[in-house]
Amino acid sequence: MSKALKDKKVLLVYDKECPACNAYCQFVRIRETVGELTLVDARESSEVLKEITDIGLDIDQGMVLKLDKQIYYGSDAIHALSLISSRSGIFNRLNYYFFRSKRVAHWFYPLLRSCRNLLLKLLGKSKINNLEVENNSRF
Repeated sequence: MSKALKDKKVLLVYDKECPACNAYCQFVRIRETVGELTLVDARESSEVLKEITDIGLDIDQGMVLKLDKQIYYGSDAIHALSLISSRSGIFNRLNYYFFRSKRVAHWFYPLLRSCRNLLLKLLGKSKINNLEVENNSRF
C-alpha cells in the first residue's frame, strides 16, 4: 500500500441503534497501512450524512463507506471494507474471505439488510429517514 493511501480519511456511516450493525462496526478493523477507521452514527447530524443525503442515498437501505472522496454504498461498502480490512482475528478473516467477492457481497447484502430491518422492527426502532420521505418513519 502506498503512503498516499494511508493518508486517506476512512469513514463508516451506519445505524448505531442496530445491534447487528453496531457489532459489525465494532469488530471490523482496517489495515494500518490504510489509515484509521472513523465510525459515524447515522442517527446524528454530520457533514458526511448531509453529503450522503445530498446525493440521494437512503441510509436505511445501506451503510456507507467513504474512503477519502470516494463513496461506497450498501453491498459495495461491505465489499470495499473487506478489501481494506485487517486479516487479524477470526471476524476480520471471515469478513475478508466472505465479502471480498463483489458478486457474493451483492447477493448477500440484501439478505443482511432484510434481517436488520426485521430486527429493528421487532425492537420498535424508527427509520433514520435521512431523505425525509413522507410516511417512512417505521420499519
